Amino acid sequence: MIDVAIAYRRYRFIGLEFLTWLWFILETDPNILRNLDSELISCRVGKRLVLENRRDDQLETVTIKGDAPGLEEARTALKKGALIAEIDLSIKTAQQMWEYSLKGENLSLSGFRLPTIRADDSVQRMDDAIHERLLLLEKAINSINGLFHRFIKIRISRKWNEQVVPDVQKWITSQEF
Repeated sequence: MIDVAIAYRRYRFIGLEFLTWLWFILETDPNILRNLDSELISCRVGKRLVLENRRDDQLETVTIKGDAPGLEEARTALKKGALIAEIDLSIKTAQQMWEYSLKGENLSLSGFRLPTIRADDSVQRMDDAIHERLLLLEKAINSINGLFHRFIKIRISRKWNEQVVPDVQKWITSQEF
């Protein structure tokens, strides 16, 4: 049996590839996201993006952050072989908006900003509000799980090397990026 720490280091790249693929999908084919959630209006890169490039036991990290971050540096890092290590996402439906960070290393979610729920002082109303917030949190987690499931199906198929990798490389090197 493989040691957990060894497996963690060995397969860490999967999460980084997932986040890089996710940015590619956001830019080139957002309908994939809408197929997973018909209520989705938009999903975009939020206020922070972290990229990592490992070469010869050296780690280069590029962090882009701000209210309207310019992603030129991130694009340059991708061209140099970096992968996305952490991404802030902003997801919007007709009535709600979520913001959170997703870390590629272990697919952990943090920094949640869930849609606002109003509750009065009654115990029943407070219980309903807590229940609704949990449902909103579950919806965000389920959307990431659905995306990751789709990514893994593609990643282990022939389509990955034959179509997806060339498409991502083309996207990275294109001027329209």
